[in-house]
Amino acid sequence: MATSTQGVDLDPEKQTLLNQHQEKHFTAGEIVRDIIIGVSDGLTVPFALAAGLSGANATSSIVLTAGIAEVAAGAISMGLGGYLAAKSEADHYARELRREQEEIKSVPDTEAAEVAEILAHYGIEPHEYGPVVSALRKKPQAWLDFMMKFELGLEKPDPRRALQSALTIAIAYILGGFVPLIPYMFIPSAQDAVIASVILTLAALLIFGFAKGYFTGNKPFRSAFQTALIGAIASAAAFGMAKAVHP
Repeated sequence: MATSTQGVDLDPEKQTLLNQHQEKHFTAGEIVRDIIIGVSDGLTVPFALAAGLSGANATSSIVLTAGIAEVAAGAISMGLGGYLAAKSEADHYARELRREQEEIKSVPDTEAAEVAEILAHYGIEPHEYGPVVSALRKKPQAWLDFMMKFELGLEKPDPRRALQSALTIAIAYILGGFVPLIPYMFIPSAQDAVIASVILTLAALLIFGFAKGYFTGNKPFRSAFQTALIGAIASAAAFGMAKAVHP
């Protein structure tokens, strides 16, 4: 008797082979992306703000107060942006799903021809994809899933994605944002604290850039250098402009 996996009937031999071959894929891409967005902005924006205020001869307490306010506002803004982006993605998927459902019911022959066209694009011959098209027409849900994925290139979003994205980005922003502010908590002189902030933040940017490159499949050392360079440029620009306006 055939067994079933993910809705597909398999004979015992194929099921055994499938069980023996367990592929390991990285499946937390969206979470990692949110963390990257939150931490990268959290490290650079408060870093540039603190450097700019230090260049304007502000005290450590003023820099720290302004920095904490920016981290709070930035976390809310970034989290809300992540929520709206994920919500828009879910809404788009729902609209396209309803449209495909209606087309499968109202113009099934046209939709079946589209299935054939998609399969032909992969080099499958008519006598090969004919039975596949016929089989899909008998299974409306499978047909709908096929059209969403292969015609529109859309994956069903996790219903919890919007809230998860908002919280992940916001928390990552807060964690990154407090790194450049730590020296101002312990060093009274902002001019001294900014040096420690630069060293600490650049080290954090290097570590973060390396991790980002590792998890995204890019060259870790190159990613570390680019991330630190961007942060350094942002803080140097803010510090320089502050000095020019308030020497």
